[in-house]
Amino acid sequence: MKRLIPALLLLAFVPGSSAQAEAYLEAPRVVAALAQGLAAERGIGIRQNSGLAIELYCDAGTMGSSEGFFRIGRLLLKGPPRLRNPSLANAYLALAARLGHQKASMLHNPLVKNANIDLICSNLHGQGGQPKFDLEGYIAGLSPAKRNLAALIRKKAPHYGVDTRLALAIALAESNLDANAVSPKNAQGVMQLIPDTQERFCVEKPFDPEQNIKGGLAYLKWLQNRFGGNLKLVAAAYNAGEGNVDRYGGIPPFPETQHYVRRVLNFSGMATTAGRTRE
Repeated sequence: MKRLIPALLLLAFVPGSSAQAEAYLEAPRVVAALAQGLAAERGIGIRQNSGLAIELYCDAGTMGSSEGFFRIGRLLLKGPPRLRNPSLANAYLALAARLGHQKASMLHNPLVKNANIDLICSNLHGQGGQPKFDLEGYIAGLSPAKRNLAALIRKKAPHYGVDTRLALAIALAESNLDANAVSPKNAQGVMQLIPDTQERFCVEKPFDPEQNIKGGLAYLKWLQNRFGGNLKLVAAAYNAGEGNVDRYGGIPPFPETQHYVRRVLNFSGMATTAGRTRE
């Protein structure tokens, strides 16, 4: 259990951790990652892949979700035989339990020694791999309302010079195409625009899907120009703000942002590696 402490301390610096974990369980980015992980785990719209599910649940956990860590532990304990790792499962169940997840406490086996966790999710590589995310298949499995929003993004993105796949990937990572999504930081709508960004890009009705999408696309176009078309930096800035990208001279060293960049690039089909993105 001692080696779990650094991981918990690291999580304390992630937005939505510790005391705020329950609030962030409902945050749109967390809900999106959990939904996408479940689709990969059960083969809903996309091909079933437990390794991809673990990656997505890890993304949720990095944002402070005890449910994300619980689902990792459950898969490592009860998933396909090639994935099973009781000591590693126990470690993630213990982490979820420390964040208040009751079911994790019930699954945790006190007779099995916890594996060491030096850095959250760093020891999950090789647990099934992370293939290219089937963007179109996933969207096809969503509700008609969400498919309509995806169609609107496809229609509008070319007018802003934004790659349709990138725009869809951002929308999926931000809200899972939920026009009514609101984050604890008051980011709103499909593209999760905060009030300052709404003002910058003339979005008067953030819950109007067309206005929100246009605002998000305008912001993406601005970021593309700002960062010379570097999509890793565009995604990082959309998540953490362009000021942080400038401050760190690249992708900021925030676990949530690093996971976010990897997820967006994978969703869009623009990833050069299935591993963690660091730049």
